[in-house]
Amino acid sequence: MNKKRHWTFKAAKAVFEMPFMELIHKAQKVHLKHFKKNSIQVSTLLSIKTGGCPEDCAYCPQSARYKTGVQMEALMDVSDVVQAATKAKENGSTRFCMGAAWRGLHDRNMEKICEMVKGVKGLGLETCMTLGLLTSAQAQKLKEAGLDFYNHNIDTSPEFYAQVITTRTFQDRLNTIEAVKKAGMKVCCGGIMGMGETNEDRVKMLVTLANLDESPESVPINKLIRIPGTPLQNQDAIDPFDFIRVIALARILMPTSYVRLSAGREDMSDELQALCFIAGANSIFYGEKLLTANNPIPERDESLLQRLNLQKI
Repeated sequence: MNKKRHWTFKAAKAVFEMPFMELIHKAQKVHLKHFKKNSIQVSTLLSIKTGGCPEDCAYCPQSARYKTGVQMEALMDVSDVVQAATKAKENGSTRFCMGAAWRGLHDRNMEKICEMVKGVKGLGLETCMTLGLLTSAQAQKLKEAGLDFYNHNIDTSPEFYAQVITTRTFQDRLNTIEAVKKAGMKVCCGGIMGMGETNEDRVKMLVTLANLDESPESVPINKLIRIPGTPLQNQDAIDPFDFIRVIALARILMPTSYVRLSAGREDMSDELQALCFIAGANSIFYGEKLLTANNPIPERDESLLQRLNLQKI
């Protein structure tokens, strides 16, 4: 078995700054070595508890601190979640992700959350949840319920993190990731591009993920959605070529991870998305909503995948 490579910032930055065509070619070669060609994994994300979060994440419309028009909703009923998962499976999704706007999972909700996992798992879907901070005991209970993946993004570099979030630390996030891994679940962890960070911050974020004891099995790369009412509503958009470079570097640093093209696709052209797929992105969220944000309508995604000859897996 090959020993996992430890990446330095200098080495990763040199890859990021390669001539664009060479970088894309390198990323595509790595991708084809580890994944079936012309295929894409499709997930669906459902908000199972919306709004009212006490955190101050500057990008998030679900924070109770910002006036974004998001209405607070209680935790959904298990039957409604399973019904949504059934529809997602019928539309071609193989992984169903459930997100709750909490700082962390409360023990009083554990039984209901576990019933959701069991219900979705019973449909034959991979299960994923994002519920905020977890304790080791909570992670173990989710694993016992059958949860496959837990999503907990680090969002950005350790150095830039405090510019975006002050109500939980970067180390808090790493602690949750460690609890998830120790419980035996797969980790889904990535970040958000375009929050005012530099390319160096983007490289450092990916190096942090790549150098974990085990790289995340799923790495979502989000493009900031500038939502009115949030502190980042007027933030300048990331350069599209820099965004593609992030995708390519994620593929090269984490060769066997699914690199998911996540939030922000509604504002991406078909051509930009196609370049991201060439650079190594091989997973998308499918459906009209990502929690509370808009996502491309399914018909647009179907058309794009057909034109690119990409098969859903």
